[in-house]
Amino acid sequence: MKKILGILFLSILFLGFYPHNQNIRFNNKDKKSKWVDSIYNNMTIKEKVGQLFMVAAYSNRDKNHVDSIQKLIKDYDIGGLIFFQGGPVRQAKLTNTYQSIAKVPLLIGIDGEWGLNMRLDSTARFPYNMTLGAVKNDDLIKRIGTQIGKHCKQLGIHLNFAPVVDINTNSKNPIIGVRSFGEDKFNVTNKAIAFTEGLQGEGIMACAKHFPGHGDTDKDSHKTLPTVSFSKERIDNVELYPYKELFKKGIAGVMVAHLNVPSLESTEGLPSSLSYNIVSNILKEQLQFKGLIFTDALNMKGAANYKEPGDIDLAAFLAGNDVLLFTEDAPKAISKIIEAYNNKEISEERLSHSVKKILAAKFDVDLNHFKPIDTKQLIANLNDETSHLLKQEVFSNAITVVKNHRNALSIKKLRKEKIAYVKLGDGLSDTFFNTLKSEINIDNLSGLPHKELLQKLNDYDKVIIGYHRLNYRLTKDISDEDRAMIEIISKKNKVILGVFASQYCLEKVSFKKIESIIVSYENSEEAQKISAQIVLGKKEAIGKLPASINSKYPVGYGIKTR
Repeated sequence: MKKILGILFLSILFLGFYPHNQNIRFNNKDKKSKWVDSIYNNMTIKEKVGQLFMVAAYSNRDKNHVDSIQKLIKDYDIGGLIFFQGGPVRQAKLTNTYQSIAKVPLLIGIDGEWGLNMRLDSTARFPYNMTLGAVKNDDLIKRIGTQIGKHCKQLGIHLNFAPVVDINTNSKNPIIGVRSFGEDKFNVTNKAIAFTEGLQGEGIMACAKHFPGHGDTDKDSHKTLPTVSFSKERIDNVELYPYKELFKKGIAGVMVAHLNVPSLESTEGLPSSLSYNIVSNILKEQLQFKGLIFTDALNMKGAANYKEPGDIDLAAFLAGNDVLLFTEDAPKAISKIIEAYNNKEISEERLSHSVKKILAAKFDVDLNHFKPIDTKQLIANLNDETSHLLKQEVFSNAITVVKNHRNALSIKKLRKEKIAYVKLGDGLSDTFFNTLKSEINIDNLSGLPHKELLQKLNDYDKVIIGYHRLNYRLTKDISDEDRAMIEIISKKNKVILGVFASQYCLEKVSFKKIESIIVSYENSEEAQKISAQIVLGKKEAIGKLPASINSKYPVGYGIKTR
């Protein structure tokens, strides 16, 4: 009897509360529609068209720049800003000023692929995507996304133009490289989903880029129009795979690249960002993406070389993009789109489709209740201990050993080995060497003339070579001079090679005589310290290559050390 009464009680609860919850959901949806319609219906055509534009803003420029942004907000009702270089407090103050004069709250975006530090000083910097790609634990990637999302929220940013979901299958790619999670489409997708869930879990819109895929190009679309020569089938199977999976997870935005893709667009030299077939037929219709569609920056030569300012913005909108990013001439572009609207080239339905999507996105990030940014403790909050610990955890999980002959990576102080350290490359190496020196007897022979160095090394049992790259975002090969030194030393001495740069730099290095090789991906203090601990046998290496070095050391390869 008690069991029956219990079931009856639960049934009453379910019947009583389920419609109530359902009504709340529908009321929220209805509230958004009412807000969007109330704004849209009271706009002039000029104000509607202005919403389509996100213009570039900087917090490290002079009063003329600030005045020009204020004029665009007051006179043209632009929809948003994408912030570039500057500092967090300066940006916060400018954002408060710009929002205070906007009739409709501004959507604020930033390129924060590895955190706000990609654009702003005095902020936490997280590891590059390629480093994250070496991590097996996707929950760690989600936590990175969460932390970046918290930082964005504290700075009044609503949209992060991340993650990069390009499958970097070309080691010579001049613009993507370490911005990619790697060359395996499944790993890239899993990492992108985890990052997106973390970011959007904090109420920050994520934007996957660069559609339909910039991972196998040999040119930089900032400078020219790169060509993607793959078949339609290959692009659908590889390049589009992450997008399909992210769409199932509700990612908020997609950025369309400036690419020449002959298999998807028959018009010769037409950038993908201006292609109706790529933006409307494939992205919107075939893949059924319902979120916001952004052009890549329209000042990039991959697009800007195709048409004049204003004309290019109109072409991008006609192709199906919702938001026109980094226009070269907003007043001219707005005028061109209004003219096309008045000439019936653009229908009211087409205009309202994009503008209402933009307004709905603003509602979703609570811009219907804008609150000024509080700058108290802002610097401290954007450089918190959690961020520092997350960086350490990433490198502990990412650093990859690709060779470890006879378990050479366990140097102990008690062993009677005479050990030398040789630093190559143009980056700093203090943390790596000092961590080693704190545990073992080691002599630093860095900087000696080559002939003298080779002579002195005859007296040593083991040599630890650190290749430290100052700009470790670069993926170019190790220089011929440094490569020759590594190979000469390893023929005469037992060598442990620590590479504080992209794994791509090892493509031409002969591994044959090297005892152990550690790929640390970056030359940060965290990477140096943890790599030294791996050399000393105090930490295990568990990372896996996110992209291949060569056929012998392919993507996914990595030796787990004891």
